[in-house]
Amino acid sequence: MNLREPPRHRVLIIGYISTSSWIQSDFVESPVLEEGGSMFPASTSCCSNCPEGLTCSLVFAIFAAVLGMVQFGYNTAVINAPQKVIQEFISAVHQSRTGNMISEDTRDLIWSIAVSIFAIGGMVGGITGGTIATKFGRKGGLLLNNILGIAGAALMTFSKACGSFEMLILGRLAIGFNCGLSTALVPMYLSEISPITLRGGLGTLNQLGVTIGLLLSMVLGIQNILGTEERWPYLFGVAVIPAALQLLLLPLCPESPRYLLITKQQEYSAREALEKLRCTVQVEDDLEEMRNEERAQEQEPQMTVCQVMRNKSLQLPLLIAIVMQLSQQLTGINAVFYYSTGLFMSAGLSEAVSHYATMGVGVIMVVMTLVSIPLMDRAGRRTLHLYGLGGMFICSIFITISLLVKFLYEWVTYLSVVSTLSFVVFFAIGPGSIPWMITAELFSHGPRPAAMSIAVFVNWSANFLVGLVFPQMQRVFENYSFLPFTGLLAIFWIFSYRKVPETKNRTFEEIAALFRREEVVNVNGLPTVVQRKPPVVHHQSAELVAEEKNLETCKTQF
Repeated sequence: MNLREPPRHRVLIIGYISTSSWIQSDFVESPVLEEGGSMFPASTSCCSNCPEGLTCSLVFAIFAAVLGMVQFGYNTAVINAPQKVIQEFISAVHQSRTGNMISEDTRDLIWSIAVSIFAIGGMVGGITGGTIATKFGRKGGLLLNNILGIAGAALMTFSKACGSFEMLILGRLAIGFNCGLSTALVPMYLSEISPITLRGGLGTLNQLGVTIGLLLSMVLGIQNILGTEERWPYLFGVAVIPAALQLLLLPLCPESPRYLLITKQQEYSAREALEKLRCTVQVEDDLEEMRNEERAQEQEPQMTVCQVMRNKSLQLPLLIAIVMQLSQQLTGINAVFYYSTGLFMSAGLSEAVSHYATMGVGVIMVVMTLVSIPLMDRAGRRTLHLYGLGGMFICSIFITISLLVKFLYEWVTYLSVVSTLSFVVFFAIGPGSIPWMITAELFSHGPRPAAMSIAVFVNWSANFLVGLVFPQMQRVFENYSFLPFTGLLAIFWIFSYRKVPETKNRTFEEIAALFRREEVVNVNGLPTVVQRKPPVVHHQSAELVAEEKNLETCKTQF
């Protein structure tokens, strides 16, 4: 059977008669298709009042997918607030088993494993994301992923009741794998279901989900809510909610039309998915854009991680993707998230005020990510990323100054708070959301899953590195602990200015063409077409020569 033809299912035709009763007709062959291959009338539209492109079905699919990023944000920070009570739990479990008090070093080691194994699970989940996306699809991979999410949340929730800190560690590993896989699949799914004109703003919702999860963990983790000795298991149990919601909602959403058409070769299913997402049967432009990408990919099939890394034509976009992910993690933002309370206390604030200032960091992240959504398709990805990195560079200098002179002037305390919050603002409008989005945009369909796996692995590795190294940096550099981040911010800004292209309002095929050196060179992120001279033809027919020149002016000697 030709997979590009509509399947000839036997379907029921429902007729409506004047007596206001519904009747079933006999079975007939596959429905008659309207012009363009749709099985619906050309006037059908389920979202006539929706803004252009932003349909109800698209919003629903985005909401269902972004729950995976909420899970990621929540579990990134959830373990920080109840640190003391969990360490006491570890000590109590050890004493009940051995009858001896646990040493402080051993307790801290177990605690460090429980914290860091989340990032290790994320690395593994991220690097397998491409394989899962290709084999099971973007939507199918997310559905399977929620099984791990629920299992991990359950292990962490019942760890106290079972008196096992090993269950807590295994739960963190499972939920880490779940979040790593989400960071690979969700941006890919969103970029492939979004219209070109909305892809930037909708891609920002990845980071919005992360920031909402971070803020939720900060709020629920305070002692007045779930951050107590009795209630901390429920703090981890909240992670069941986004996994269960996604498991319920995502089956109602279509699979990525691009995956269905290019990978599965199912044009009829791709058309149905597009019609559902766009709430219109006029989807020929989208299909034609996908066909163009498919034709360009006929000689570039699905690629593995090793193939992407060895392919010379993909080395520049892969380098850009890796540096973009590093610019998100190695700029000091995780130091702010993990240790913001300590930073504020070091600057002279009381412990109580420092906790509220930390919650303010989460609120600002959410608000500024919302602000950046309309800017993404107006100002462009590259412009916002440069503004974000530049602002963070300046704010990091002021953070260092405030730590150095905090004892000299009382007002320096407020400079520290303002500088830290401004640092977060600039992160939210640039490096917070753009790396996830632009990595999916830089690659055509064939290498995209493998490239996303590499980028996500790098992101999680850098996340793990910062969490592991920053406490030692504070001990070694003391008040100069942010200076290494300042230097890295300068490097990332220069790289982004020179190498990162603008992807706003470009199709995937147009973006991929920017890196084909025989066609386009990249100058300060702007595409400049290389004009080639046509090949010199030494032997032309007399007929062709006569068309190009008048007989009188032709000086060829016969």
